[in-house]
Amino acid sequence: MGFKVLVTGGAGYLGSVLVPELLKAGHEVTVLDNFMFRQSSLMDCCRYGTFSVERGDARDAATVRRLVADKDFVIPLAALVGAPLCDRDRIGAASTNRDAIKTLCDILSSEQRMVIPITNSGYGIGEKGKFCTEASPLRPVSFYGELKVEAEKIALSRENAISLRLATVFGASPRMRLDLLVNDFTYRAFKDRVVVVFEGHFKRNYIHVRDVAKAFMHAMDNFDAMRGEPYNVGLSDANISKLELCERIRKHVPKFVYLEAPVGEDPDKRDYIVSNEKIESTGYKPDFSLDDGVRELLKAYEVIGGGFHANV
Repeated sequence: MGFKVLVTGGAGYLGSVLVPELLKAGHEVTVLDNFMFRQSSLMDCCRYGTFSVERGDARDAATVRRLVADKDFVIPLAALVGAPLCDRDRIGAASTNRDAIKTLCDILSSEQRMVIPITNSGYGIGEKGKFCTEASPLRPVSFYGELKVEAEKIALSRENAISLRLATVFGASPRMRLDLLVNDFTYRAFKDRVVVVFEGHFKRNYIHVRDVAKAFMHAMDNFDAMRGEPYNVGLSDANISKLELCERIRKHVPKFVYLEAPVGEDPDKRDYIVSNEKIESTGYKPDFSLDDGVRELLKAYEVIGGGFHANV
């Protein structure tokens, strides 16, 4: 038996992969999105009688109250994603990424369930050689990270919620983004054959966008066993530095040249390695490797050419 699900921001990079999977699994899905990037990423979903969509703002309490009234699950994807976009519009970021979650939690009944995406960038700068677990201190180094940490605290305080702390996401999506690290470096290898890397020893974890969608489905299917907790979601064999990432990409684009800048800084100061053991112990397992993603992205870039595919 399927659930009734509200997905805010469902036409974005993640939502346009997740929503079709929810529909295929037999769920009834309503999407609320402002379509700020003029995307048509959910066009293929319109054939489903179990799909409905509304153009609107996830910060509008009256709209959210009406749409969520009969829902079993809510997945709040609506957000200004990434440090650059949040720094550009701090008021919009705060009202969307944190305050809208507070409004949503106030509206939901105690029986209604939530699965919320949080970034694992909340770990900020980890301890050298030590894996960040869900018990590690949260020390975000960006306004985006701070807001997401606050949103997680709000969501988990209602106990009928699960938080997924996502690694840096990569892979092709109907609402494509080139400004994510793997997607960006692979695009530079495809288009320019060269990239200059700042602070290339900084490490982080990665996960394919389809495996993120799979994690949401897994959390819904195993909600009672997982409720009330945060879970890291990433590839356990992909805790790698930016220079190691470039080397992986060069396996697929042999003419790719990468150089580490001797001076200058990356505004994104995250540097940590992450344990995904907690969600793996619940039976979740990713399907796509980093190499799978690079191969997929190279084909995707043949399709899209150039154009605007970013958040800033």
